[in-house]
Amino acid sequence: MAGIVAYYGARMPSASTWSIPERPPNIKIVSVEGEVIANRGMTGGEALALEDMSPYIPQAVIAIEDRRFYSHFGVDPFGLVRAIINNALPGRGTQGGSTLTQQLAKNLFLSPERTIERKVQEVLLAFWLEHTYTKDQILAMYLNRVYFGSNAYGVEAASRRYFNKSAREVNLGEAALLAGLLKAPSRLSPARDPEAAEARAQVVLGAMREAGFITEDEIKTAMSQPPTRAKRYWSGAGQYVADMVMDDVRTLVGTVEDDLVVETTIDMSLEKKAEAALVDTLARDGEKSKASQAALVSIDGTGAIRALVGGRDYAESQFNRAVKAKRQPGSAFKPFVYVSALEIGLRPESVRNDAPIRIGKWTPENYDQKYRGPVTLTSALANSLNTIAAELVMEIGPEHVVKVAHRLGIESELQANASIALGTSEVSLLELTSAYAPFMNGGYKATPHVVRRITTPDGKILYENDYANPPQVLSEQIVAAMNMMLTHVIEDGTGKNARLKGWPAAGKTGTTQSFRDALFVGYTGNLTTGVWFGNDDGTSMKKVTGGGLPAKAWHEFMTAAHSGLTPMPLCGAPYEPQDMQQPEPLSIGSIISEVFSPAKERYPAVPAAPVSPAATEGNAPGMPQAPIPPGEVGRGDATPPQTTRRTTLLDIIMGQ
Repeated sequence: MAGIVAYYGARMPSASTWSIPERPPNIKIVSVEGEVIANRGMTGGEALALEDMSPYIPQAVIAIEDRRFYSHFGVDPFGLVRAIINNALPGRGTQGGSTLTQQLAKNLFLSPERTIERKVQEVLLAFWLEHTYTKDQILAMYLNRVYFGSNAYGVEAASRRYFNKSAREVNLGEAALLAGLLKAPSRLSPARDPEAAEARAQVVLGAMREAGFITEDEIKTAMSQPPTRAKRYWSGAGQYVADMVMDDVRTLVGTVEDDLVVETTIDMSLEKKAEAALVDTLARDGEKSKASQAALVSIDGTGAIRALVGGRDYAESQFNRAVKAKRQPGSAFKPFVYVSALEIGLRPESVRNDAPIRIGKWTPENYDQKYRGPVTLTSALANSLNTIAAELVMEIGPEHVVKVAHRLGIESELQANASIALGTSEVSLLELTSAYAPFMNGGYKATPHVVRRITTPDGKILYENDYANPPQVLSEQIVAAMNMMLTHVIEDGTGKNARLKGWPAAGKTGTTQSFRDALFVGYTGNLTTGVWFGNDDGTSMKKVTGGGLPAKAWHEFMTAAHSGLTPMPLCGAPYEPQDMQQPEPLSIGSIISEVFSPAKERYPAVPAAPVSPAATEGNAPGMPQAPIPPGEVGRGDATPPQTTRRTTLLDIIMGQ
């Protein structure tokens, strides 16, 4: 035996070169309140000092795995003899004789193969560990690295995986369950077989009593607790946030080599309310409406993401529909058309004719296939009239609409054609929602972000965002007008299901062709929230519009989010209608020519308004001189350009 040990020992590197491998870095992702959203990395949890763990955890592990841990020198001769005898007897299960120190040596340095060479090396490494480190250090290393099943390495990861709590808070029954997993982590996982996990936990409790760690009364109390039933995968809407954070972390700090703490902008109270709103709506109406998925994102006036839900159930699908899916926004895109119209000189009380129109080979129709004749822009937006939106795009120029949308926060490529009026270019829910935020914050760009600060565990700051000085992208007058118009959408238009009791709110519905997508994006003076409903494969829902399920889910979430808060008005001064100037009368010949001229001649496309070089950096033309935020990067022309438009017979009749 001495010869075998000497032979295999000589094949190992010199002991002077041995060192403990670095534990893979863990990234702890926390909410604004400091609540842990998720741990990401190879281990799935941070390392805890022995004194920080629940005392039941080391007691349970020692009782069931290595009762003489504090008295042996790395190898337990009594345990080894007992295992040999037990394994030699017929009808007995296989029993291991490895100590916790040996198991740690195997996990740190060796492969799982069962050979004499590996066993000899395991013993030699166990001697080295015992000589180099204290018993408490060895036990802490073991508990922070051992595999507990379900992709959880270490007690902190396992505790959060199975109990949704820190290992600091684990009770006696939960500690016994964790210790019981060490025998067969995958087979005994409560996510796979909760009954087997519970039965094994009771064996551990018996071992703890025999070792003198607990009393009979404590066992009775532990056994009276309900069994743990863990989901089969990491679950909860916060996991979508964690995935998003991980993508940002790599961009912000590069390769992660040490443990990190990522402080996010997420409010976990709002996150849970957002998830509940979507799940409740789908459970209640999803099946009969043939809607299988939903997403929600809610941001504040700075662009900080306060809640984000990327789908119905993270355990079933990890695809983030709020961020990565790009779909047509439908009529939810129309506010950018109306902003463009206001910037060239039109007003909410301006009148246009809701009638059949033809643009090239395209003939846009209203949702109800009805026409209302002369309507104000406010009424047209409230009732989501497609004909008026298309008419405005041709009057303004599609290129100008695209520039406005990009200025407010849309980042996706947009097609500058007439159909952009109906939201035919694809965007993500996140960028669409953030582009609405300037309406609620007084006209400032809201860059969406979820990472607030990145630090090391000892508090060293590696990254800290700064979105305190955003550029102004809309004038106060435009914001006031849009707030008034979008309020009418909720009060007496297509978004009635989104009304909030006691809170002024505004927003816009959106429905795409054949009911493939339905959206509602709206805001109060506190939050801007976007909601999407649909199916991953793009199949049609059963006549679900943006004013249906999305508006209802928006209402449920925003009602919960604003509960207990003092109502506040929408940002900016109320809109004040202006008297429309009377045009000069036309001759009879001009009137006849105007009436029978093609639509394209009556409403010629107007080129995009000229913008000064400074304004192209983020500001709208016609930006007011004051107030200007500290982060102002330029100011446009003092007076918004006016479009040249010929007076029509309808204008004369309506007194325009």
